[in-house]
Amino acid sequence: RALAGEFADAGVEVALPLLKSGWHEARALALMLLIKAYQRADEPTRKRIYTLYLKSTAFINNWDLVDSSAEHIVGAWLADRPGERKRVLTKLAKSKSVWERRIAMLATLYYIKRGDHTETLRLAALLVHDDEDLIQKAVGWMLREVGQRIGEPVEEDFLKRHYRQMPRTMLRYAIERFA
Repeated sequence: RALAGEFADAGVEVALPLLKSGWHEARALALMLLIKAYQRADEPTRKRIYTLYLKSTAFINNWDLVDSSAEHIVGAWLADRPGERKRVLTKLAKSKSVWERRIAMLATLYYIKRGDHTETLRLAALLVHDDEDLIQKAVGWMLREVGQRIGEPVEEDFLKRHYRQMPRTMLRYAIERFA
C-alpha cells in the first residue's frame, strides 16, 4: 500500500507486468496502481484498464486481489452501462473460474454503496447453489451489505425465498449482523 501511494502516477504500463507476476504482492500492487489510475483517468483510459482487468482474471487469483479491486474497476466501469453490466456480470457469474464468479459478486458492492441492490440480488440468485466456499462467503457478505446499507427487509425478503436452498456458509454470512 505504501508503494502504491509512492508510485500512484506510475500508470498502466508499470502495472501490467506486475499484474502478470508470479508474486502475489506484485499483483496486489498492480491492482492498487490500476485502481488509482482508473480513478484519475479519462474515459478511454478507464475503458483500457477495465478491458485489461477482464483479460487478466487468471492473474487476479486470490480472494484479497478480487475483493480489493472488483468494485473499483469492474463495478465502476459498468455502473452507467446497464445492458453491458447485466451481460458481463452474468457471464462472469456463470464462469468456471471461482475468481471470475467472485469478481461478479464483489463488483456489485459498487452499486450497493449507491443504494442499488438489483444486480446483487440477481447474481446472488444465480450463485445460490454454488459449491465453492469462497463464492458462498462472497454472496453472503454482499447480502449482508444489502441489509446494512439498503435495509434488512430487502435482505430478509431474498432470504425467505432462498434460505432452504442456500449453503449454510452463505446463510451464516448473510445473517451475521441480524439481531
